[in-house]
Formats: sequence, structure tokens, C-alpha cells
Amino acid sequence: MMTDLDLNWTLGTPGLLGIAVAAIGALLLMIMKFRIHAFLALIIVSVLTAVATGIPAGGLVGVLLGGFGSTLASVALLVGLGAMLGRMLEVSGGAQVMTDALISKFGEKRAPLALSIASLAFGFPIFFDAGLVVMLPIIFTVARRLGGSLLLYAFPAAAAFSVMHIFVPPHPGPVAASGLLGADIGLVLVFGLVIAIPTWYLAGYLFGRFLGRRFDLPVPTILDAKEGSAETEFRSAPKLGTIVFLLLLPLVLIFLNTGLNTAATAGLVSLDDTWVQILRLLGETPIALLITVLFAMWLLGWRQKKKPSLVETVVDSALGPVCSIILITGAGGMFGGVLRASGIGNAIADSLDAIGLPVIVAGFVIAAVVRLAQGSATVALTTAAALVQPVVLGNPDYNPAQVAAIVLSLAAGSVFAGHVNDSGFWLVSRFFGMDTKTTLKTWTVGQALISVIGFAFALAIFAVVSTF
Repeated sequence: MMTDLDLNWTLGTPGLLGIAVAAIGALLLMIMKFRIHAFLALIIVSVLTAVATGIPAGGLVGVLLGGFGSTLASVALLVGLGAMLGRMLEVSGGAQVMTDALISKFGEKRAPLALSIASLAFGFPIFFDAGLVVMLPIIFTVARRLGGSLLLYAFPAAAAFSVMHIFVPPHPGPVAASGLLGADIGLVLVFGLVIAIPTWYLAGYLFGRFLGRRFDLPVPTILDAKEGSAETEFRSAPKLGTIVFLLLLPLVLIFLNTGLNTAATAGLVSLDDTWVQILRLLGETPIALLITVLFAMWLLGWRQKKKPSLVETVVDSALGPVCSIILITGAGGMFGGVLRASGIGNAIADSLDAIGLPVIVAGFVIAAVVRLAQGSATVALTTAAALVQPVVLGNPDYNPAQVAAIVLSLAAGSVFAGHVNDSGFWLVSRFFGMDTKTTLKTWTVGQALISVIGFAFALAIFAVVSTF
């Protein structure tokens, strides 16, 4: 098996960092200046970066496909199934029904806040990409009805999913870091919520309102039904209870998985029990979304006496528009995979580890720099956690609350300024209908704010609990 040392020339950290910076610059130039399609530009830059960092010719394609395939494995099913559900909610009139209910309850002025609160709730067990795709038809419908920039409604909701995914167990990042550092998962959950909610309000809601005033972004038509098409026959104005059920069903199913995993970590249940394995299977995100799509086909289609061929047409029509998004997201994962295989993340992390900063600061900086260098928040978080692990586990003076605060500081660093080497960047860019430059000005800056503000709260918690 090839290691990072096997994959690159005898380049030190400066050489590897220089290649990464040049690769990102070339990618931005190709997309923004020469207008080369992002999918092609990402593949070209990935190949050139692999060659420049010394990845052997015999293993180059394997590295490319590994990054591409691993990203698609986590994204393609979620986006595809989520798009099917979203299309049925949209063309059936369900999104409009939910929009009317939200506006009636919260009022037009508080519609962005209502969408965000719903996203915070959904974001507790549901991963960022799956939750966002499911909420998009409702976000689009609200934005289209009330007017103004899409960012006014979509950015706070997306930021809500992001902060929950970053800071709050049972999401995999904080759970993995908690395991490496021996943190109390309950404390991480409580402190994670304490950090996530005000961070979302400052970096998501308030910043989103600022972006909505500055960038006049139209509502994309990616989920719309074409007038006069067969899809318009699918409209049935379903009951509000039906739509709420379809939105809550994946939430409940996924919570079966994440909740049981947390319970197993706490020793309350055994993962070897058959009933636990069955419930965890139903709660795996792709399975939960598949079950929800089938229920939507029944409740919004077959039960409404719609022809099976019409239901098939509506479901099939969801896939075409998102194929480009899936491929570009996979190519973004390919670029990140090449950067990881080059060893740049580990080289930078090792160099920063030698500086001797306080562990909570060093962990944040390491996670942030590794995130910037290679794109994956999960890799950045686990790399930083592995490097500070000896210090944390070897210091008996750290109390459980301090360790939980350190975990959350690493989580904050792992999301810093997601850009072109991050698959999530392309997911947001394409679903929101933003070009690369606008996405850098909005989403990348927003992720940096979430990271810095979240770290400030984690540092404050660490300082407070250190007095006990």
C-alpha cells in the first residue's frame, strides 16, 4: 500500500504548499477567466497536481478515481434521492402548502428565520448535503413568493445545516474527535449546541441578510416543473400534514441510526443486537431517503390516483438537472483527494505541531490550515485530533469540560473557508445557481466566519471551565 512518502518527490512542506497554491490559482483562472467548465477544469488541475507532486504514473488514475468515487459514494445517492423527493414536493404543490403555513405562522418578514429554525431542527440528525437538498424546494418557493435575493432565504438555512453538522453529535466529525481525545459525548453535545446556535445567528442569519441585500440572486429553476408538461398533471395540493410527515420521516429514521450509535457509545445498547442493527439500517441516510421517496410516490402520486407512468416521469425528471451538480461535486472530491494523497496536509500539520502553541489554539490552526490545503473537513478534523491526542490524553489536569471544548475548537477549524477543493463548495454553488466568484464571496466567507466565531465560543468555554 502506498504511503504519502511513496507518492511525492522529496519536496518539503514549502514545495508541496507552493504546488497546492499554484493548483488552486490555476483552477480559479481556468473557471473564472477562461470560462472552462468547472467539471473539466477540476479534472485537468487534478491530473497536473498529481504529476507535479510525484504521484507515480501507475497509481495516478487510481488516486483520481479514488477521490472521485469516494465523494460520489457519499453524495450521489443523497443528492439523487433528495432531488426526487424535492421534485415531488415542488410539482405536487406540497412546497407551496408548506410555504403558506410557514408564512401564516411566522409572517413574511420572519420567513428566513422560520426556514432557518426548521433547518436547525432537521440538521440535528441529518447530514448537511441531504438536509439541504430536502429543504431546497421549500426555500425556493418561499423566495419566489416573497421576492428578493435567494441568499436572503437560502444562506441562513444552509448555514444552519452547516453548524449542526460541524459542532453537534451525533454527526461524524465531533463524534470521531471525541473518540480520539476521550471526550464525554454528552458534554460535547451540550457545548456543541451552545456554540452552534449563536454562531448560526451571527454567521448565518445576520450575515445571510447582509448577503441578501448585496447580491441579487434569482431563484434557480432546477426543481421547477415546465408549464404544459406532463409534470403539471402531478399537482394535487396535498394536505399540510402529508408534507410535514414526508419532511419528518427521514428525520425520525436517521435519528434511529445516530441516536442508537450515541446510545451504544454510552453503553446503553449493544450494536450486536439484531433489533439495533435493523433500526440502524433503516436510519442509514440513503435508506431513510429511499423509504421517504417511496412514501412520497404513494402519498403524492398513487394515492391521488395519478398514473404510474406520470409518477415515473416526475421522479425521472429530477435526475437530469442534478447530474451536473453530482459530477462537479465528485470532481471537487477528486481534486481534494489528490491534495490529500500528495501528503501536503500531513506535512503542514507536522510543521504547525512543532510551533508549540496552546493545545486548543494549535488544534484549531492545524485543522484550519489542513482544511484550506486539501478541502476535506473530516480529514482536517481527524488529522488535528490525532496530532493533539498525545498532549490531551497525557495531561491529567484537563477536566472533561476542557476536553469537550478542545474537540469543538478542532471542529471549528475543520470548516474554515471551504473553497474550490471542497466538494461541498460545488454543491452549494450549483444548487444556488452561483458562479465560482460569487460562491467565494458568499459561502467561503460565511464558512470562515462560522469557523472563527465557533472557535471564539469554544475558547471562551475553555477559559470558563478551566477555573473550576
